[in-house]
Amino acid sequence: MDPKFYKEYYTLERSHWWFTARLDILEATLKKRVLSGQKPNILNVGVATGATTEMLSKYGNVTSLEYDKDCCDFLKEKTGIEAINASLTELPFEDNTYDIVCAFDVIEHIEDDALAVGEINRVLKPGGKYFVTVPAFQFLWSNHDVVNHHYRRYTKKHFLTLFTSIGMKSTFSTYFNFWLFFPIAVVRTILNLLPKKKDEETSGSDNEVLASSTILNKILYLIFKSEKTLLGSGVRLPVGVSFLAIGKKQTSEQD
Repeated sequence: MDPKFYKEYYTLERSHWWFTARLDILEATLKKRVLSGQKPNILNVGVATGATTEMLSKYGNVTSLEYDKDCCDFLKEKTGIEAINASLTELPFEDNTYDIVCAFDVIEHIEDDALAVGEINRVLKPGGKYFVTVPAFQFLWSNHDVVNHHYRRYTKKHFLTLFTSIGMKSTFSTYFNFWLFFPIAVVRTILNLLPKKKDEETSGSDNEVLASSTILNKILYLIFKSEKTLLGSGVRLPVGVSFLAIGKKQTSEQD
């Protein structure tokens, strides 16, 4: 993540319609499909400026991990969260350590995504659950992906194969950000056709281009957040700007 971006990201995570609605969806999905009663040990990978760790901490004991050392320093100074500076491809933990591993929009940043998924499997306890999200559909690739150092976007089949190919079980998966999928596809297509301008004061991410008024921000938040009810009832959305997957590490009896 560019240094300029994670500084603006702190504000975006807590005010922008996309981040706040996504966090509501993640929390509702966590309670519905991931938690199982006990207070779990949770590994949250790629915590950025901490909004997801703050949410997860209401439900378990959270270990936060962030690849960007400057972001770790910023996070500690701004929120008090002490994140471990390490990579998902080389987790500094013993095998079978965590009940839940979360990686929200992280794996697309990693060139060797299969190695990253293997590490998730390694540190999960038998029967432990993964809860991950990634951006969907390569044709939605835009300058936003470039600024954020993404390697790729995913389809359902491509992403789930990373887990099932090493014996992990998928229990629930769906695209999301469905209602806004088509307008976002149009906007990104147009932006890809426009000449890029170097801006020394901003990072150049979509979030600046798509910055909205207070009223529009609220409307878009309500539209996106409405998917929480659909996902809570078990609906699997056919397309979306993002993809969500939940599953578990097989126990020895299941192997």
